[in-house]
Amino acid sequence: MKKTLLACALLGSLAATSAQAATVVGFKVGGDYWNADTEGTFAQKGQAQQEFDYSSSSQGSIWVAIEHPIPLVPNLKIRENRLDADGKATLTGDWAFGDRVFNDDVTTASNLSNTDFVLYYELLDNDIVALDLGAAYKKMHGSFRVHQISPSGVVGAYAQKDLSDGVVMAYANAEVGIPGLGLYGFADVMQGIDESSVYDYQLGLGWQFDGVALDTKLRVGYRDFNFDVNNFDGVTANMQFKGYFAGVELVF
Repeated sequence: MKKTLLACALLGSLAATSAQAATVVGFKVGGDYWNADTEGTFAQKGQAQQEFDYSSSSQGSIWVAIEHPIPLVPNLKIRENRLDADGKATLTGDWAFGDRVFNDDVTTASNLSNTDFVLYYELLDNDIVALDLGAAYKKMHGSFRVHQISPSGVVGAYAQKDLSDGVVMAYANAEVGIPGLGLYGFADVMQGIDESSVYDYQLGLGWQFDGVALDTKLRVGYRDFNFDVNNFDGVTANMQFKGYFAGVELVF
């Protein structure tokens, strides 16, 4: 309830001071390929966080947005983010996770996949500057899984903690373009409100190609997702996915 009130308060303050820039209903669909390095630690509540050696992995995002000219009603963007990485560690003693106690060599499958539900207002939208402000709810739907590895290398028993809670976040997106060239720089930022150490941002360059029925945007940049939480669904974690991405967006 507190999370809902925070989100509504932020959106209400934006609605009172802004006007919609769109004049017709528009749609955006897109996707990014993200080559991310992963690092971090996690544990169940009450245990010391364990660091794992993660391998780099390919991640991805897809999204859809609907923009309209109705006053005071925010636009909507839904983005699905796939984030998973495998890691390994050698424990120096007994370490409890879930309903099991682990020791010696272990592996993990850490999945921080999530869905962003974003409500935002277009404060500016022209050939030089575009600015969106709003609020978001990042709904987690991943898990942390730990496997015991025997001295012979056989994968044994495992324990898993699922993530199903979410984070209320402030949202901002800005673009600065060069008229006539289609080149623009952009920043997309989500900052946790109830979990202030959770953030998700992108910085990059894009090229827009105008068409008759739709516009095409090609994007490249750098993305950093940090998930630093305490007792989140019974888990304490400090995880980070960061690296370069490339993608495309279609604007109808």
